[in-house]
Amino acid sequence: MFPQKPIFIFYPEIEICPHCGRKTTVQKTKTRTLSRLEIGTFESKEYIFECQKENVVFTTNQLNKIVSPGCKFGYDVIVYVGLAIFVHYRSNQDIMRSLAAKNICISDRQISNLGRKFVTYLAIAHDEAREQICSSMARKGGYILHIDGTFEGDSPHLFCGLDGISELVLDAIKIPSEKKEYIVPFLMRIKQKYGNPIALVHDMGTGIMGAVTEVFRDIPDYICHFHFLRDIGKDVLLEDHQCIMKGLKDHKIRRSLRQKLRYLENKIGENIELINEFFSGESIITESKIELFFDIVVYSLIQWVFEAPRQSKGYGFPFDTPHLVFYRRLEKIYRELSKVLDSSDRKNKKSIAKVCNLIKVVLDDKNLKTTVENIEVKIVVFNKLRESLRIALPSGEKGLNDEGDSDVKTIEKKVKKFKQWLEDDKDRKKTYAKMIKQIEKYWDKLFADPIEVNTNEGGFTIVPQRTNNILERFFRNEKRRDRKKQGCVSLTKTLKAILAKTPLIRNLENPEYLNILLNDCSSLAERFSRIDAKLVSEQLEIAKKEQNKIAPEVKKLIRLPDFPQKISGILTLAKFK
Repeated sequence: MFPQKPIFIFYPEIEICPHCGRKTTVQKTKTRTLSRLEIGTFESKEYIFECQKENVVFTTNQLNKIVSPGCKFGYDVIVYVGLAIFVHYRSNQDIMRSLAAKNICISDRQISNLGRKFVTYLAIAHDEAREQICSSMARKGGYILHIDGTFEGDSPHLFCGLDGISELVLDAIKIPSEKKEYIVPFLMRIKQKYGNPIALVHDMGTGIMGAVTEVFRDIPDYICHFHFLRDIGKDVLLEDHQCIMKGLKDHKIRRSLRQKLRYLENKIGENIELINEFFSGESIITESKIELFFDIVVYSLIQWVFEAPRQSKGYGFPFDTPHLVFYRRLEKIYRELSKVLDSSDRKNKKSIAKVCNLIKVVLDDKNLKTTVENIEVKIVVFNKLRESLRIALPSGEKGLNDEGDSDVKTIEKKVKKFKQWLEDDKDRKKTYAKMIKQIEKYWDKLFADPIEVNTNEGGFTIVPQRTNNILERFFRNEKRRDRKKQGCVSLTKTLKAILAKTPLIRNLENPEYLNILLNDCSSLAERFSRIDAKLVSEQLEIAKKEQNKIAPEVKKLIRLPDFPQKISGILTLAKFK
């Protein structure tokens, strides 16, 4: 880095007017404070030439390749900040520190602005590369459109269209809800840009189903097996799952056990280090250490109960049922601790007795116990369907990375056999009537035959992916990383503020896509420098209006609890001319 802020002088490349052949003269100079990664902060002195006869002004192209008009940060800084935010998920404060080390002073707000600029530049470059993307997909036989969305709380829905063959995000939009009238224009836009897909994969949402039928009539249309299973699982298990959750909450068992943990943690103190010695048999449990030993045992077992979510396979509910696991773990430690209490006198076992008393209240709840037994019977049936569909298996360890088996014909036979098993028993048929109805309703959309396509490079046989897990993984990863970055559980604020085209950043992981996007440029910074800065400003302004931000003055008023009464009073007393 330079010890003092350097000054760089930029001259126009044209000294002779191409119109009249006269030598140009200096009209003025313009000084700006700019920043680049390899230089840091520097002063630029730009000479602007003019031809007085032709009244034409000439500026330098060299400076325009470094930084856009009106911006103080170079294209390389925009790319650096964009990748730091959206790829590496670094916090604004972390980015500020790393840029300060490069002699670039930047504020928290400027980092957020550069992040939005990065997404906007990338979206424009993506649109400009549309023909090359279409050609690339055509060489592979076309594209299979996977569509899905995500939202949280009262946030808008971030809705994406992705090619299942190349796994490229083709387009994204923010819509108020997944209603047909909002999805149809989005699908029409994809159709206009990329033509008809060779097939579609999506969930069973009413809005999506209706929009697909309207826009892509007669295109092979398939239901995502993962979404199909998840919806059926919720139908079968949700009511019992919520009852277990409510039962545990009503007994306040989690709060009580956490209080016990804090008490034991303070009581044990540094002696917690003895845990390994106790359980390995290296430390002799003397009379003076008995109470400490039991305290450590109880502390460890309660921690084990709270580790219940780790028993999940990473699919989420209804594939994972953490509240049921929590209940069963309570049973296990109650059973083991009760053995200890019954085996000898209760001296030095106060902590064990207290925890057993807390848990016993929960286990004595007959309604809760019945619900647990009911849901476990239903889980057995649901797991049989999972085994038949060969995806999100109970024994699986891949989580959302599980694409399932591709032998669709074999799977179809197994699901048919499972359905027959349900119908063979009158009680099962009655209990799982809704499940049978769902299987029958979506049967034709569940089992896709291989698609034969012809291209300039010959014929291809394409087997559509059975799941939308590509998008599921994308959304889940975005949420996990954003929570890590923001340190919060709710993503409502993030989804409200995020630009609709942000999912396009995922494509940068694809080398072929990046090569298409760069279009012979050596870097993203160089590619961005070729984009019209006015177009970027226009897109940013459109995105700003789409945020639907409430004016601070209005926001202050509508937060008043008696706002309607105040308005009513004003209207009553107002004098109108």
